[in-house]
Amino acid sequence: MSTVSLRTQASPPPTAPEERRLEVSQLQPGMYVCRLDRPWGDSPFSAPGLQLAGSDDIAALQRLCEFVYIDAHRAPPRDERLLQRTELAADRFVHGARHADEVSFADELPRAQAAMQNASAMVEALFKDIANGRILSVAQVEEVVLPLVASVLRNPDAFIWVECLRGHDDYAYRHALRASALAAAFGRHMGFAESTVVSLAAGALLMDVGKRRLPQALLQYEGTLARDQVDLLRTHVAHSLEIVTAAGITDPDVLDIVRSHHERDDGRGYPDRLRGSAIPMGARMLGIIDAYDAMISPRPYRPALSRYQAMRELYAARDSLFPGDLVDQFQACLGVYPTGSLVQLNSGAVALVMAQNPARRLRPRVMLLSTATGQPAASFQVLDLMRQDEHKPQLDIARTLAAGSYDTRAVQSVLDQG
Repeated sequence: MSTVSLRTQASPPPTAPEERRLEVSQLQPGMYVCRLDRPWGDSPFSAPGLQLAGSDDIAALQRLCEFVYIDAHRAPPRDERLLQRTELAADRFVHGARHADEVSFADELPRAQAAMQNASAMVEALFKDIANGRILSVAQVEEVVLPLVASVLRNPDAFIWVECLRGHDDYAYRHALRASALAAAFGRHMGFAESTVVSLAAGALLMDVGKRRLPQALLQYEGTLARDQVDLLRTHVAHSLEIVTAAGITDPDVLDIVRSHHERDDGRGYPDRLRGSAIPMGARMLGIIDAYDAMISPRPYRPALSRYQAMRELYAARDSLFPGDLVDQFQACLGVYPTGSLVQLNSGAVALVMAQNPARRLRPRVMLLSTATGQPAASFQVLDLMRQDEHKPQLDIARTLAAGSYDTRAVQSVLDQG
């Protein structure tokens, strides 16, 4: 068990390398390749690090590698933005990519913090622009999504941990960012290519932007909605599509998510009452994520469920509201006790799930928030439930706790202070 001081995890300077994994088919002249999928000594290049001068360099890498890492800070502007694609690879939802943690949780934490701070500020600005009738900026959407996806691909637990500790008064901002991070993590877990993960994350970020055009009183209504109120609420799908297409976003997967994430497997969704495989894959995935995040978020008309309870609700709805195979994969992605879950150990101590152990899903890494007697911990200690001293009593998760039942603001304040 170790003590972690989040104060030491300072955000990297703006000039620090920002590694992004790219398939070799995505390389462009001018990009700076800082790492290969194999040792540099196995390549024809004389030294580590390569500024792509032209097609010959790219062709050499395409013959040698499946993927490389570029420094995003030294990459040139793209002529065509990712979200303005009109043709997507037919195999984009094939489980072909091999994603593994590239860095440790601790190493990724400062970059995850920087990505979250950037995303939070930009999403708030984007949503305010939409509410004021301005056109959505494709460039700004990508400035939110690309660093987020890069962080999640390197180590998904770090970004999700940072997100779960950061509160926001506006549910729309929090929901958009959390859904985007979950979509990136889900796409990563499914083995989709990075370009597909970007589409999923962008679709998640934008799927409910049309709600900014609806009366806030409707969104904050605490009672049961009347039929006409339900009909008005559902118009946010059409508003969202209008906003996204007016911005020039043509990525078919993003448009599918925005249009169809409220469709349900049994045909009881909206707006088109699609069922089963008629619902696009991205929309099926985001339907699960949207429902999950809504359940774990406090709303004016009901308290938040714990992450564990929300997963049980999804499981109960498998093969009716949601496709059972995707629910199973989503649970495998997040774990039995998803990152951010509040739990009580068999010692009586309260802890917050910090990171998963893929080999032992029932034994994640946790941060202790209290002593066994319930007193607030003097320091935040990290305990890996999979790696305990065998000569001491073994600690396990005894039960999950309701969301908000223990004050985690002290952890959040330390994180915010860097």
